[in-house]
Amino acid sequence: MLDDFIVRALLAGMGIAIIAGPLGCFVVWRRMAYFGDSLAHSALLGIALGLLTGISGNLATVIVCSAFAVILLWLQHARILATDTLLGIMAHAALSIGMVTLSFIDNQRFDLHSYLFGDILTVQSVDLYWIFGGGIIVLILLVRYWSSLTLMTLHEDLARAEGVKTFWVNLMLVLLMTIVVAVSIRIVGILLITALLAIPAATARQWVRSPETMAMLAAVLGLAAVVAGIYGSAYLDTPTGPSIVTAATILFAVLFPVSAVLKKRRILH
Repeated sequence: MLDDFIVRALLAGMGIAIIAGPLGCFVVWRRMAYFGDSLAHSALLGIALGLLTGISGNLATVIVCSAFAVILLWLQHARILATDTLLGIMAHAALSIGMVTLSFIDNQRFDLHSYLFGDILTVQSVDLYWIFGGGIIVLILLVRYWSSLTLMTLHEDLARAEGVKTFWVNLMLVLLMTIVVAVSIRIVGILLITALLAIPAATARQWVRSPETMAMLAAVLGLAAVVAGIYGSAYLDTPTGPSIVTAATILFAVLFPVSAVLKKRRILH
């Protein structure tokens, strides 16, 4: 019989894996890992404002991350600076402002380590509502706009010629990422969210030939990493968030060379 906190942790991790897998495919295809890190850094400001104002941390994180994404897209469109420069400025500014804001909170206890690296074993029922509620929204929009997103990923000019409103589809994609970031903080933390998005997708990419199959396999690999990470953490008494990412990394390290060998054998035969 599993303890309640283990059951909640497994449910939370599985819910995140199911949505992070398909969304992570676009992170890999569109080379958005640095954007994901920047978005996650801005989440600390959302958490700080949530603690300071007393509103839900998840809601505050969604609001701040969404504002971060919209401002970034507007600055990109205005071509003020190179994208990587904008990301570096905005991400570290948000992280620093968040840390400064946290220093003004002296009447509440908070565990900065759990925000940075996650603490999935402390997930409560309300967190599950956020995870599965946000997950349903993400999955519905991904299914609805899958063809537009994949076409835009392959060739943005072609997508525009086909009638895809690329700016709004781009905006939707980054807003979906903000939802995943907001609900993933308790699972793997601010510093490791992008790893949960990118590693299963990068692993799946070596084994499939279609975008849809890659999305499904990425979700399955994410689920495997979550379960292995939680049980490994309980058995070895290690931090759970980093244990999940370590499990995902081990899967990548094992499956990537195997896929390379199989591809080479197919070519030779």
